[in-house]
Amino acid sequence: MFSETELLAVFRALSNPARRQMLVWLKEPMSFPGQEPGDVEIGVCVSDIQRRAGLSQPTTSQYLTTLRQAGLVVATRRGKWTYYRRDEENIASLLETLRDVF
Repeated sequence: MFSETELLAVFRALSNPARRQMLVWLKEPMSFPGQEPGDVEIGVCVSDIQRRAGLSQPTTSQYLTTLRQAGLVVATRRGKWTYYRRDEENIASLLETLRDVF
């Protein structure tokens, strides 16, 4: 169950259309060019997300950090690269909370 503060962080994160779009894209990680089936476990590289979004690297990273802080994505660091994937368990918990609250 999400607390009121956690829900507020989620709503803030999702208030931005680009962040919402990133979350939608991450639902289908294999839609990113160059993704291999084994990559799904760690996620999609920030540079691939940035390329698709057409945003600067700092803006893309900041948007993904906001989604991570809201509990919607998980970041995995591999060397100098960071990969993101959806936190499906937390998203399911969020949906359950929303059903209960509203």
